[in-house]
Amino acid sequence: MSHSVELSGIGMTFGTTRAVADVNFKVEPGEFFSILGPSGCGKTTILRMIAGFIHPTEGTVRIGGEDMAGRGPNQRPTAMIFQSLALFPLMPVWENIAFGLEARGVGKAERRKKADDLLRLIALEGYGDRMPGELSGGQRQRVAIARALAVEPGVLLLDEPLSALDLKLRQHMRAELRALQKRTGVTFIYITHDQSEALAMSDRVAVMSAGVLQQVATPRELYENPATPFVARFVGETNAIKGRVTASEGGIVTLDTPMGALRGRGTAQAGQGATLFVRPEALIPGGGTLAAQIDRVDFEGAFALVHGRLPDGSALTASVGSTDLARAPAPGAEASFGFAPEHAVVLADA
Repeated sequence: MSHSVELSGIGMTFGTTRAVADVNFKVEPGEFFSILGPSGCGKTTILRMIAGFIHPTEGTVRIGGEDMAGRGPNQRPTAMIFQSLALFPLMPVWENIAFGLEARGVGKAERRKKADDLLRLIALEGYGDRMPGELSGGQRQRVAIARALAVEPGVLLLDEPLSALDLKLRQHMRAELRALQKRTGVTFIYITHDQSEALAMSDRVAVMSAGVLQQVATPRELYENPATPFVARFVGETNAIKGRVTASEGGIVTLDTPMGALRGRGTAQAGQGATLFVRPEALIPGGGTLAAQIDRVDFEGAFALVHGRLPDGSALTASVGSTDLARAPAPGAEASFGFAPEHAVVLADA
């Protein structure tokens, strides 16, 4: 049975370092929930507090509605997968999977049956008697997941488990992890600094920066409606243009910038300093108020990225589909770009 996880006013201090400050969110039972942020933002600290390896300086961790205060890792309905996977190299695959059951006194025949059931679940049926060294990186990853699931946790905690894999295998494992989570119904809490990983797999994502929770939302909401300038810059590619608000009406904000008046969605008020964020794919070559000197064009296969400089020296990136490459400006040329106000977001400066 999957469990909810609720963090209320969670804070963590190490000596004089404030690692996590006043974090509040709730993960629903059966949800794939990711915590996204750069290195050192506090995301692994949060995961370790949920697991019970460390206890918060303040606040409450509830799992399945129960306060976890005073309970260690072995007293919580959680299992954790680390970056290193930590499979036992001299133990066959099935014994690796059943290791937690052996520690709980489960008999060998029952352990083997459970391991074989889980091997079928992770599409490795018949691999039980192989050694971990005989498996590929992706197969070892699946064995680590099966080992965690063997003890039937209500919550599975994953600390950047795909970071050691190459790009192609990471992309393949994303789909496998997501499918496995849906099949089992177990609550997944996934730590990553890779935005594409979080967006591709998660039901919802919490974005962290310097120990502070910036926003919790669905992947699409994060991408289309970032709540803070940090989220706008961290989640996906974007163009950021600074200015001062001159008008705000009907959810559309007008910003005075070195490139002239620009408009986008937002709630910033007249007189505030603010930044307009517009995604590369929202920029339309030929026409518009953004004039740029083109530095280079990077062909990426399905699309090309046009990189240039605005008059104030700031960078501009536009995405052009492969079928429209004839419209892409050449390096060294001057080009203009436009965008619809509803495809840009204006956020007040902190």
